[in-house]
Amino acid sequence: MTYPTTGTNDYTVQVIYSVRDIAGDYLLPLVAAQANLPSSLDIAIFVKLAPGVTANAARPAISRMLAAYPNATLQDQDQYKAAQTQSVNTLLDLVYALLALSVLIALIGIANTLALSIYERTRELGLLRAVGMTRGQLRSMVRAEALVISMFGALEGVLLGVLFGWAIVDAMRSSGVTQMVFPVPQLLVVAVIAALAGLLAAIAPSSRAAKLNILQAVTTE
Repeated sequence: MTYPTTGTNDYTVQVIYSVRDIAGDYLLPLVAAQANLPSSLDIAIFVKLAPGVTANAARPAISRMLAAYPNATLQDQDQYKAAQTQSVNTLLDLVYALLALSVLIALIGIANTLALSIYERTRELGLLRAVGMTRGQLRSMVRAEALVISMFGALEGVLLGVLFGWAIVDAMRSSGVTQMVFPVPQLLVVAVIAALAGLLAAIAPSSRAAKLNILQAVTTE
């Protein structure tokens, strides 16, 4: 290895590993690092406790040692996992915000689609009313169409999300990302929200369809 300050040094390879999520591309003995990287800063220090010593018992002693380093943060395994998870949760919050925006856009799209459909089928709707369909039945039919549209969109989104999730996990396998988890409760919540969004988008078009004048609708070209 060639260092910018001390030049080239020869080392014997001791082990080859494939998971680099914590260790990085290579590991050096502490003595070698201190001798050849004098201006380096420690990013993380891992402490192995003595047999029988718990994290809670060791925390006061370690905290006293860290008193001279106010920028250092003491974390046990659970706290470290929580800190790493927090960054992922922040990204998920951003994804959920984008999802909410996409739902809003979808509401507008469904409403426009239904309004156009009602306009193009004015005569058909008038004939249905003429042969006995009630206003409530007509509203229910339009809402059912909106529900079908929204559920098809949700199903397509879930399938594409699973596909892209699998692709991301496969691409990051060398970085330690090896498990793909299906958040079934969240997917069910998204499906319910999609159904409710479709019904919400159908309120105005279904009301407009129910208020059509039967004679004028039947005579529409």
